[in-house]
Amino acid sequence: MASSLHPNPTTFLKPVPRPFTTTPAPAVVRVPVRCGPRDKRGPLVKGRVLSIEAIQAVQALKRAQRSDPDPSLVSKTLSRLIKSDLVAALKELLRQDQCHLALQAFSAFRSEYPPDLSVYAEVALALARNGMVEEIDTLVCELEKESGGVQWDSDKGLIRLIKAVIGADRRESTVRIYEMLKRNGWGSSSFKADEYMVRVLSKGLRRLGEAELADEVDVKFGPQLLFQS
Repeated sequence: MASSLHPNPTTFLKPVPRPFTTTPAPAVVRVPVRCGPRDKRGPLVKGRVLSIEAIQAVQALKRAQRSDPDPSLVSKTLSRLIKSDLVAALKELLRQDQCHLALQAFSAFRSEYPPDLSVYAEVALALARNGMVEEIDTLVCELEKESGGVQWDSDKGLIRLIKAVIGADRRESTVRIYEMLKRNGWGSSSFKADEYMVRVLSKGLRRLGEAELADEVDVKFGPQLLFQS
């Protein structure tokens, strides 16, 4: 009876269990960070387009141009590149419209390797795009000096070069290229006159005021196309 009137005090000391609740974690706000070039030109790309060596050469040339445009430094930088890297660096400079540096790279290329009309065409297009049309004339004169080493019959850059020179309205250079074609056997069995090239050259010469030469192209090489077909 006494025990029922005086309960065990430990029953009042037992902790009362609290219901389990989960506090939601604060939301994480992700802010996208975009990295890109500081101008309108695309970034340098390594891998299949540019090797690390070509990228480093382009960057070194641009730094040298800003701080110390020493020709010997440019020559030293370019001389360390193999052919594929040199061509890649040249094309990247042309893509960035760094034509003065590109011409130096092109000079290094010409001093080491046989002439490649595809490279000539790339340079001519960039020069025309940047209004350096007189340099196109110089380019074609340099090609004339090396014309004996050009694979005229198999070089796919020929038509691109012709279109670039005509597009820049370089009359004398267009005539010069036509004369080079004739000297190197254009229209022969080993260097057949392509129909598209005949049409482009004829129209270009006529537009540039060389109607007589345009007629000559039509007369000499037009019938050959009919014979070939």
